[in-house]
Amino acid sequence: MEIDLLVVDSYVYNSYLKTFIKGNVVIKDGKFLYIGERELETFQPKKFIDGNGKFLIPGLIDIHLHIESTMVTPSTFSYGLIKNGVTTIVPEPHEMANVFGISGVKEMIKASKECIVDMFYAIPSSVPATSMETTGGTIEISDIDELIQTEDIKCLGEIMNYYEVISEPDCKTNQILSHVRSHYPELIIEGHVPKLLDLDLQKMVYAGVNSDHTHQTVDGMEARIEAGMFLEIQEKSMTKEVIDYLTEKQVDEHFCFITDDVMADSFQRRGHLNVLLKKAIQMGMSPEKAIYACTYTPAQRMRMYDRGAIAPGKVADFLLVSNLQSFDIEMVYKKGELVYDSAMPYEQSVKERQFPEAFYQSVKLEELKVDNFEVQLPLKDDRYKCRIMNVQDGSTFTEEIHDVLEVRDGKLYWEESSYGLITTFERYGKNRNYAQGLIGGDILKRGAIATTYSHDNHNLLVVGQNKQDMLLAANEVIRNQGGICCVENGKILSVLHLPVGGILSEEPLEVISGKVRHLTTALKSLGYKHYNVIMSFSTLSLPVSPALKITDHGLINVNEGKIVPLVVAD
Repeated sequence: MEIDLLVVDSYVYNSYLKTFIKGNVVIKDGKFLYIGERELETFQPKKFIDGNGKFLIPGLIDIHLHIESTMVTPSTFSYGLIKNGVTTIVPEPHEMANVFGISGVKEMIKASKECIVDMFYAIPSSVPATSMETTGGTIEISDIDELIQTEDIKCLGEIMNYYEVISEPDCKTNQILSHVRSHYPELIIEGHVPKLLDLDLQKMVYAGVNSDHTHQTVDGMEARIEAGMFLEIQEKSMTKEVIDYLTEKQVDEHFCFITDDVMADSFQRRGHLNVLLKKAIQMGMSPEKAIYACTYTPAQRMRMYDRGAIAPGKVADFLLVSNLQSFDIEMVYKKGELVYDSAMPYEQSVKERQFPEAFYQSVKLEELKVDNFEVQLPLKDDRYKCRIMNVQDGSTFTEEIHDVLEVRDGKLYWEESSYGLITTFERYGKNRNYAQGLIGGDILKRGAIATTYSHDNHNLLVVGQNKQDMLLAANEVIRNQGGICCVENGKILSVLHLPVGGILSEEPLEVISGKVRHLTTALKSLGYKHYNVIMSFSTLSLPVSPALKITDHGLINVNEGKIVPLVVAD
């Protein structure tokens, strides 16, 4: 029998038994045909590989991530994924949707068509996530209908505004959920439900949201599994207690590993989903169980029944690995074709101007003036209790603290305090909104930073310790149609241009990762303390992430879902 590829003498991972079985693998027309002891006496292969006792593992599958978090295009992302053994993803273009609406989603899907990695998309469900921010685009029910009818869609992306879902029956998110459940009852609905327990958690499940990828505890995981939720474990949830629970309990069918957000420097230096797989093994999970959670269960969750296992009829995506503990990937095959060999050069071909011209002109904001960083308050001269957004190392959550600052001549003298100023400016030319707040904690102690890479609305976000540095950083970003700029004492320390929608670069992964490392170093030199300073900074405008955040509408008390004033009422 003629076949395309024969791999002999390897330990083949069997997803159904969760074990390795020594044998041979036959591939024909991009799919697995046979796994067993037969070889050349039965098959005539066009290509032959001696596995030399290596481990043959299904291609890794990541079902919850945002390509835009890496600040690169789909083609660059695909390049990075392949060398890390990831062959299928379900990205949610939530950020591009916030900038451009449905056109942002469609253009990301279009840009993915020629990628080696299979990219099956999630529809952003929460654009905007709340009514307390201005975005460049929205995703409405009609957009959801159009995407489902015209694109290869796997799920409705994470429902983010959990507060409104459980407290406001007629809110936009509940209207979307009701529409999807009635018109597309088989569509998978992904969730974002941090810290919810008991009745509030089960209200989310009742509404149709049956997964969670946010920061987990053992109690939270048990409550979610008991309620029928599927768990998507990202790296920040991989504590000893969590991994011990997942290892010891019979919950293999109820969880998988996902990356969610990966910065470019980490992507280039550490890897992707394979990092979590290796970490789980190092923390005591068996290789067989860790592999299962990176291949089979994510495929099952997204009803991708043609992959995630090495079995007859499945897509022939697989890796050859010599050591399970170190999980060093030697070769990657996609649909039976070699796409990565660690012993051969692996270079990226870069495409420019991959998007419509309008995508490179999305910052519609005039250059700012120093007055934009003065806080005007209609109050008599006195000292007033103010809300402070307190940044904490180790978390993207903030806390609200209060302190007393002086008002003179109708201005808040924040530069004389121990706090910095945080401001955000609507940048889509819709309403010219802006808002101001105070910030402290593990944030930068000198200089300033400005960015249009600010979740989820991607308006211009500026934080600083003095007005002049804030002005310089902000105007540098505006002039370059988006990006991130770090400044100290009137000097630009680091800048990253993101011309596609103000959030993506078309430069190679190696270049972007180097610039992200340089930017991170600059921010830390100014006193910013965080395991991921860029993610920490960029989520200060995320009004669904506790506890005090800021948008162009004002300071947001996330837990109560409302706008609050800078000065605390007595």
